[in-house]
Amino acid sequence: MDSLIVRTATKTILPLLLMFAIFLFLRGHNEPGGGFIGGLVAAAAIILLAVSGGVRHAETVTTRQTAQRMMAVGLLLAWLTAVGPILWGKPLLYGYWPPGWEILGIGKLGTPLLFDLGVFFVVIGMTLLVVLQLVDRVEKR
Repeated sequence: MDSLIVRTATKTILPLLLMFAIFLFLRGHNEPGGGFIGGLVAAAAIILLAVSGGVRHAETVTTRQTAQRMMAVGLLLAWLTAVGPILWGKPLLYGYWPPGWEILGIGKLGTPLLFDLGVFFVVIGMTLLVVLQLVDRVEKR
């Protein structure tokens, strides 16, 4: 889509969407939300770039290889936080919050936040790979 209005609106909306994605991610580990919905909103921000300026414009922010790496890091992080407690004799997905690890406005930091970070990366990477591939095919027609 080649529209001055859409490109200008994208420049305004993109930072807001990314800040909202971070808010959802950080708020979600203590309440519903978290990695999945935050990842979808962050991916939607980059998809907006692809729709407004094409895949090449969106790939100035992230490439397909970066999306694949994000998925790999996210899967590894989620897997380690899920299976890691077994090494210490705890059940699968056991949540651990180190004492004193609390940030005002965010809450306690612990393994659930790391698990959500892994989900966040996987969702962003997978969504971007699928949508960038689809937009690329549409542009080639």
